[in-house]
Amino acid sequence: GAAAPLQTVPLPGGLPAPVERFYRTVYGERVPVIETVVITGRATIRPVFNIPLPARFIFVHNAGRDYRHYFEATWFGIPLLKVDEGYLDGASFFASPMGSYTDEPNANQGANLALWAEAGWFPTLLVTDPRVHWEPVDDVTALLYVPYEADEENFVVRFDPQTNLIDLMEAMRYRDVGEGKPKILWIARNEPGPTLPELPLLATGSATWLDQGRPWAVMTLETVVLNADVSGYIRAQGK
Repeated sequence: GAAAPLQTVPLPGGLPAPVERFYRTVYGERVPVIETVVITGRATIRPVFNIPLPARFIFVHNAGRDYRHYFEATWFGIPLLKVDEGYLDGASFFASPMGSYTDEPNANQGANLALWAEAGWFPTLLVTDPRVHWEPVDDVTALLYVPYEADEENFVVRFDPQTNLIDLMEAMRYRDVGEGKPKILWIARNEPGPTLPELPLLATGSATWLDQGRPWAVMTLETVVLNADVSGYIRAQGK
């Protein structure tokens, strides 16, 4: 659907120093209120056997509430792997040739963290959603607290002292489903390269599990549509 006009609100006061510098660098005195986001782009992913595969993707967000991801990976140009996953009403789902599950506790925790980490591409959500709050650490680091079920999760957010932009967000996240699985440090990082249209936000990001030592996914955004009607697509299944 078409993008709707954006309303803006004043940048809130009382933010930790690196957080305030980030928002003033990107937006200035006022920030837009973002309700939905549709992102398309291309990626390199390593879903199995550590083999890198080129892929395309669409991410659809009901900002701060729900999301849906759809990936298609190829092998020498031939569609090889399709993944449909999401997080709706607090329950995750995952469907792929590698397996499927719905509303699994570990996956729910991981999906909620992904929901908020991807807000790094539309970061006004992190100062306009009243359930979110920031706490100071030092001049280049802050803690970001986000809602999860009846409690909260938190990210350590590190900022680039030269550009004032977010360098990375890291959190303890479940990778594997099932009881007794440990949380692993998960790192969502902005990578050097092109920026988003009209904003100085980096368009390429990577996701890394600390024990793997290198990204399992590197994604580059190509289009971003804000505040469109996504109510039908976000709850659909398949492509």
